[in-house]
Amino acid sequence: MTAVSKLNREKQDSLITKYPGGSFDFNRKTYIMGILNVTPDSFSDGGKYFSPEAAVEHGLELADAGADLIDVGGESSRPGSQPVPAEEEMRRVLPVIKKLSEKLKIPISVDTYKASVAERSLEAGARMINDISALRFDPDIGKVAVRYQVPVVLMHMRGNPANMQDNVIYHSLISEITAFLKERIYEAEQIGISSDRIIIDPGIGFGKSVIEGNLSIIKQISFLRALNKPILIGPSRKAFIGKILGEEAENKDEGTAIIAAIAINNGANIIRVHDVKIMKNVVKIMDTLKMVN
Repeated sequence: MTAVSKLNREKQDSLITKYPGGSFDFNRKTYIMGILNVTPDSFSDGGKYFSPEAAVEHGLELADAGADLIDVGGESSRPGSQPVPAEEEMRRVLPVIKKLSEKLKIPISVDTYKASVAERSLEAGARMINDISALRFDPDIGKVAVRYQVPVVLMHMRGNPANMQDNVIYHSLISEITAFLKERIYEAEQIGISSDRIIIDPGIGFGKSVIEGNLSIIKQISFLRALNKPILIGPSRKAFIGKILGEEAENKDEGTAIIAAIAINNGANIIRVHDVKIMKNVVKIMDTLKMVN
């Protein structure tokens, strides 16, 4: 191992992200984020858990299957989707977050870019914000994160979900993603978000060419380690897996598992997935493999 690679490994090993009441130690394990969409129109599971009762039941199932945290979202961000009013988004997610936070020990994340939704969700028991806009769509969401001292996921995306697939041509995809995330980290820290509460996400499926762009990210995740932040990857049931396998959404979990294994091997710290049960075994094998010299 060269001196440079040893230094990078030591920097990565020091990553610990604090949240109210606990922390994620990324030197110890890869974390599984279970997806809980409380929406009628998400690309894979829209409508399945739209009622609070069904959503809470599924959240408990995700936790029982081995999720380390659960990401609750009330607005679809599939390509071409349109914004949902904050009031409707809160109507969808707040009862679910409140009930799950009362029943579970693992942290709940809220998948939103709206400051008002984030604040009410944190009051209801959420302990993390997952913002697909990286604090760009609603600048006040950063202030909410500072006030509640919670981690924030900053994701790369061109445009917004309605138009993000209109321009997927990059001069240098990984370099542009890295530069974007570096700038968003700087902005987050400038408004007072602690450095140890920032997680980055290169945005699989968000403004990337379906196969080449998304696979390039998976192959080159290691380049993002230079930013010295935990890396979240969300490949679950994405279109590029279906394009490769020629299968429908509900049959993409095996492909997701393969992509996740490669991502973990290349440096991903959190895997955001629908099927937690299969991912628990993938993570166990990959984390054991990383321990072998």
